[in-house]
Amino acid sequence: MDKPDEDQRASMLYVTCGSTDQAREIARRVVEEKIAACANIITGMKSIYRWEGRVEEGDEVVLILKTRALMVPELSARVQELHSFDVPCVVEIPLGRGNPDYFAWIAAETVRSGPGE
Repeated sequence: MDKPDEDQRASMLYVTCGSTDQAREIARRVVEEKIAACANIITGMKSIYRWEGRVEEGDEVVLILKTRALMVPELSARVQELHSFDVPCVVEIPLGRGNPDYFAWIAAETVRSGPGE
C-alpha cells in the first residue's frame, strides 16, 4: 500500500445534516457536479451540542463525501452553500495509505476546477 501521488491524494469530508433528505440532496448534487466521487449516508445519529448558550439534543444524519485532497476547499464551500444549518459541520479527514485503485477511482470521478483544468 503505497502513498498515493499528489493528484491522487484523497480526503473525506465528515458532514452532519438535519435529515436524510438533506444529506441525499447534498450528496447527489456534489457527485453529479463531480466534486465528490462518492457519498455515504449514515442515519440514526444522536447529537448533543451547545448552541446559542444552551445544550441541545437532536437527531442528525452523517454524510461522508470522498474527493481529491486538492478539491476539499471547493467541495467544502459547495456543501456550505447547499446546507440549511447556520454553521454546518464540514470537516476534512485526510486519507493516508490504502488501495491505490480506489484512490485512482476517486481521482477519475472528480474534476478539478481552476486554471488549466
